[in-house]
Amino acid sequence: MNYILFFTAFLGVFVLLNMYISKRLVSKLDISDRNKRYLRIFLIINLFGILCYMLARYYVDTPGWLYFLFSVPIGVLFLLFWSAVVYDISRLLLSFAPISQHRRNFLKKSLDVTSMAAAATLTLKSIYNAKFVEVQKVTIEIKNLKKPYKILQLSDIHIGGLIDKSFIEEIVQKANALNPDIVVITGDLIDVDVLAAKETLMELAKLNSKFGTYYIVGNHEYFHNVEKIISAVKSLGIRVLENENLYIGEDGEGFNLAGVYDIFGYRAKKYMPNLQKAIKNTKDVPTLLLAHQPRFIYEVTGGVDLMLSGHTHGGQLYPFKFLVQLQQPYVSGLHRHNENLQIYVNKGTGFWGPPMRLGASSEITEIIITPSALY
Repeated sequence: MNYILFFTAFLGVFVLLNMYISKRLVSKLDISDRNKRYLRIFLIINLFGILCYMLARYYVDTPGWLYFLFSVPIGVLFLLFWSAVVYDISRLLLSFAPISQHRRNFLKKSLDVTSMAAAATLTLKSIYNAKFVEVQKVTIEIKNLKKPYKILQLSDIHIGGLIDKSFIEEIVQKANALNPDIVVITGDLIDVDVLAAKETLMELAKLNSKFGTYYIVGNHEYFHNVEKIISAVKSLGIRVLENENLYIGEDGEGFNLAGVYDIFGYRAKKYMPNLQKAIKNTKDVPTLLLAHQPRFIYEVTGGVDLMLSGHTHGGQLYPFKFLVQLQQPYVSGLHRHNENLQIYVNKGTGFWGPPMRLGASSEITEIIITPSALY
């Protein structure tokens, strides 16, 4: 029932976007009725592709090339929508401009060409961007830390569809080349039935680090049987932090690593986060908390020095970032939440939906935590 409601709402949003593009962009272009008809047919085909994408997510045998064709329309429609919004505003401003009608007609035609060219260019650029995963390096000073540690953060990989075995192999190779002390995976690891992801998931067992690999669930795990996913990840030798903590490092010179379930657990009525349990009986050293969604930081009132999160994808497709900011306090990068607490938000190692990124690259984060120079 939840899937039906989600699909209905998901498709409904794109139908509304489609209508807006048709009425506020296509119908206003200075082109022939035939070409307008072709553009509207393209929009219908694009919408059909989105419907096929939603079905393909649950039929994992869909060939990669076909899955690609089904997933791209989501990004195409989103970028067209924002192009239509800018076009609408620009056309309105142009209508009030104190210029001759001849000049206004020329600028209107220039706006038509520019808007369509920009949408096409941004679509191609965003597809190209998604092919690359950058290593984002950041140094974070931690009060009372005795020695530096290198933490490698992966997040929002979303195994399934186009995130296949070869993608994970490349991620593992890059991660191991950085020679980290520990690896942390901050949720949304799997986005299909875990049995379908088994072969791909096994590649993560090849992650090498001095103190091991640690994982917390994200909201998407709850959509695909969170119990089975936790069990499958544990079978790889990866430690799943389930509202608990452990000590990392040499005695007296390390830090506490805690992890909580995702806040989606409150809606699912199971596997709910419990911060007090997660940081119970920690040693008198700095504490790092793994929490999938940045907004969990509102529940952190003390006992944590640094929180590592993901979930936002950095917005994935600009300017979607501004919509994400309505729900999350931080979208990407390092922030000081208050005097005692910092947060780093990973932009996502993989992607969800279309294989497209614009203004928010995929990242593997190399975090060096180091003793604070102020203490």
